Amino acid sequence: MNHVKYRVGKWLPSDRSFLNSWIEKKVNQVKQSNLPLNPAIADLRDTIYNDPILFMGFTSMYDQIPQGYNEPVKNFETMLLIMNQILQEAPCYSNIENTIGLVGFPINAILDWAMGTQGGYLTFTNTLVNEKLNAILNEWKLFLQSSDSQYVLTNGPIFQPQPDYTNPIGWFSPDALEAIAAMDPLRGQGNDPQDALANFIYNYQCDHNAPHFGYKSWDDFFTREFNPGVREVSDADKDPSVIVNACESAPYNCVTNAMNRDKFWMKGQPYSLLDIMDNHPLAEQFGDNSTVYQAFLCAKTYHRWNSPVDGKIVAVQNVLGTYYAEAPVEGYDPAGPNDSQGYITEIAARALIFIQSDNEKIGLMCFVAVGMAEVSSCEITVNVGDQVKKGDPIGTFHFGGSTHCLIFRPDVNIDFDFHGQTPCLNTYNIPVKARIGVITN
Repeated sequence: MNHVKYRVGKWLPSDRSFLNSWIEKKVNQVKQSNLPLNPAIADLRDTIYNDPILFMGFTSMYDQIPQGYNEPVKNFETMLLIMNQILQEAPCYSNIENTIGLVGFPINAILDWAMGTQGGYLTFTNTLVNEKLNAILNEWKLFLQSSDSQYVLTNGPIFQPQPDYTNPIGWFSPDALEAIAAMDPLRGQGNDPQDALANFIYNYQCDHNAPHFGYKSWDDFFTREFNPGVREVSDADKDPSVIVNACESAPYNCVTNAMNRDKFWMKGQPYSLLDIMDNHPLAEQFGDNSTVYQAFLCAKTYHRWNSPVDGKIVAVQNVLGTYYAEAPVEGYDPAGPNDSQGYITEIAARALIFIQSDNEKIGLMCFVAVGMAEVSSCEITVNVGDQVKKGDPIGTFHFGGSTHCLIFRPDVNIDFDFHGQTPCLNTYNIPVKARIGVITN
């Protein structure tokens, strides 16, 4: 069994024993709570029992977990009960997070091993299952957008309703603010202060004197915006040949040989453009040997999208897809969700924004926001016909969603700037709106 030292974007704990302990506490919690089933959970449960194929899939995914993996969740009934509990909870912070990790994707956590089985692969790529999961996750989204989720937006310990965390604390406690500040690639540079509280106040729109820093809900906090002037396109980068970072994100991969159609489920997970773009009519304008730049977002940072170029929005589309399918070649590796980032660009819930650049050397390009697990709400905030300037807002992830792609046609030659890094799983954030490439043709 391979061991991963971290989870990409810090969405899940790096320590498997801690994660198992968290799940075990969750199992005990649901046994004691006797919480009525949310109608969306009950609907999935009924669907499983009424469909022999789905019953077989949900049963076999737990039967197929090898002995020795110590999976605390033994069957899909327990899985559903934990999901039901999570729908009325918001993610909080543990003061041992710096050494262990944030359970930011709690539903992903309880499916961690099951989704790596053959039964899990077949089940979580099933269209009906994903429709039911979408309904469940939308229920959670409603909670996270409500004032009931504010209880984690405090400076101090959290006691209820989450007894399953080790020393849970609010997001405005010193340790939590330090964890947020630690992900700031500009911390300590210029006016960006080192002190964690000052760093947050300097960077993000908030009212630190108001309850919950003025945030109306967890989602309001999660989608927080930078203060004016904190992240802006520099005068030099306003040059039409410059491409800027669309998200505050770390480079994961960059290829110049992406094909229109490829076997994206195989080892190496090559990009398959027609599948990524859901066979959109504009996809045909890309063709073989296109360039794909992919980067991932961190759980603690900025989650809005910004235009990488000047241009006109010519098409937008939300694509319904999967939520918990990982590449079958990854098997039971706990790093499977990490290493499935290429694969999920073709099948996960995602948003497509096609931009006709004002720079003829760029022409048509596509921004793809990819939802990874949980709510995966990809909200597009621009419309067809809108003119956008480099750095203008074009959309946002809500809770969930943590990777994105920029796709360029094969005749577009780009000298990429990865800010001293090689794209991989352990890179650090490049500031949003910072230069990531220059057109050379």
